Amino acid sequence: MANILIYAEHLNGQVTDASFELIALARQLADSTGASVEAAIIGTGAGSLAYQLGGADTILVGESNELGEFNPQGHAAVFTDLITDRKPAITLVPYTSIGMDIASVAAATTDLPLVSYCLGVNADDGLSATCQLYGGKVEVDVQVDGDRAIFAMLSGCASADDGRSGGAGSEESIDVSVPELGIEFLYLTEPETGDIDIAAEEVLVAIGRGIESEDNIEEAQELADAIGAPLAASRPIIDQGWLPKDRQVGKSGLTVKPKIYLTLGISGAPEHLEGMRDSAIIIAINSDPQAPIFGVAHYGWVGDLFDFMPELTDRLEG
Repeated sequence: MANILIYAEHLNGQVTDASFELIALARQLADSTGASVEAAIIGTGAGSLAYQLGGADTILVGESNELGEFNPQGHAAVFTDLITDRKPAITLVPYTSIGMDIASVAAATTDLPLVSYCLGVNADDGLSATCQLYGGKVEVDVQVDGDRAIFAMLSGCASADDGRSGGAGSEESIDVSVPELGIEFLYLTEPETGDIDIAAEEVLVAIGRGIESEDNIEEAQELADAIGAPLAASRPIIDQGWLPKDRQVGKSGLTVKPKIYLTLGISGAPEHLEGMRDSAIIIAINSDPQAPIFGVAHYGWVGDLFDFMPELTDRLEG
């Protein structure tokens, strides 16, 4: 098989986790196909960040202050030129706002198929991908018509830690032919965050509709305090105004990947699962044995959470 090409996304002087996930996925594909892995990093600071991409066999460095950290028009043009020159069989981009700016232009310019919402890619018998549709309610296998394609990968497609570990890929400078740009990057506006960033926490306690009323949140908070974890929530709790928006986990909230994710009264709607299913250990407490949350949980207890919470709190504090 020809090589695998990755678009390495970087923001605020940091390579994103999504980029390391792509490297880990590419290494898995390379192991099964014998392909080489190339990672392209473009724009201001590309040269100083390239060493972090050692999991790739070759790091293609397109340092350019003219492009800034990200300019959708310029970055797409440079990456499209790379696809044309290197002719990868598999091109991987993160399914992010940045990645899709790149992928859509690259696909249209090179006339390659673009497969989005990808959870995984398979190259054993032609090219195919497992994709998530309707907010995670449906997973489908998509067969590519041809031997080359661009795949936009969802968060969680592989382990970011695996993409960071090992390797010392060789660096190669690439020619950055910047077109006349009609877009200028001015500044990055980031969402306001509260006192706690739940996406950075290693342990989370999350409450859902089963908590029943705002008054009962105090009991859940006591358990969270005993564990030493912040309190997060599914969307119904946020919509009621019982916790601030920055505590919401799910498709319309934050994606979290803690070492331990304890859910209390969360049924497991697809939109919520999309934001937490890659947690290392998921523990679910729900009175409904058929609740979808048990489908992703590593450990579960069917019962009344109001029996569970004080019992565990007492044991932890005792």
